[in-house]
Amino acid sequence: MKIDTKAKWGIVLGLGPALLIYIGFAIVPIIISFYYSFMKWDGFSPMQYVGLDNFKELFKDQLFWHSLKNNVYVILASVIGQLSLALLFALLLNRKLKGAKFFRTIGFMPVVLSSVVVSLTWSLIYNSEDGLLNELLRAVGLQSWTQNWLGNEHLAMISVCVTIIWQFIGLYMIIFLAALQNIPREILEAAEIDGATEWSKTWKIILPMMKDTITAALVLAISGSLKTFDQIYVMTSGGPNHATDVSALYMYNKTFQSLQFGYGSAISVFIFIFGLVLILVLNKLIGKSAV
Repeated sequence: MKIDTKAKWGIVLGLGPALLIYIGFAIVPIIISFYYSFMKWDGFSPMQYVGLDNFKELFKDQLFWHSLKNNVYVILASVIGQLSLALLFALLLNRKLKGAKFFRTIGFMPVVLSSVVVSLTWSLIYNSEDGLLNELLRAVGLQSWTQNWLGNEHLAMISVCVTIIWQFIGLYMIIFLAALQNIPREILEAAEIDGATEWSKTWKIILPMMKDTITAALVLAISGSLKTFDQIYVMTSGGPNHATDVSALYMYNKTFQSLQFGYGSAISVFIFIFGLVLILVLNKLIGKSAV
């Protein structure tokens, strides 16, 4: 199908403003970060070119690797927790369920709430003295299970991950629900006539037909997990004893609190490359599994 010149210019004019905004707020900052990563700069004195010194220091920085490990925990929580639960809820809501619209609205509501509000609310739930979670445990006779959820080095990261999972399940639920509703009913009805069970329909028909949507959701979950910042900043600020430090928070501290703009940019560049490699590997694995 050929597109005439007038239509082409219409497409250019339509996409132009969005493209310029994207270049200005996404591409240009990335390029600037790459440039700063080769510099030593405190934001005030003249920049000093140091080559790869920032990256050499980065690879020796134990706190950075610890924060990256915590990021991997967030990625696993997002992929395993968010996507699996979101898919389960989407499958349930795709049925002729009474009150399905209400449950969709309730499920999506945390997504539109401010991350700061969500984090403050969950901080109150986790409060060690009179938080809702500890009060519920006391009410059912499980006094010994009460914890300082955000003050315990072994539980703080798990507690934060639960908050992140809860907040974004609704986003992926709606994405999966849209994909489910685009599957032709005729295919599922034909499978039912052939005697297919619900499990075999889900595993052999529904999930393969949702492959592209699931791949896109995985990419969103991984990229979003690597940018995790606000929930942890509000709930724990990386504590206790760096137990909940993640790469974005560590980069923020190095850049704006320690005024190491070059080193902070090196961290951001590494996060960018690490995320890109993860997504490329994911696409490669999914591509091989389809062969």
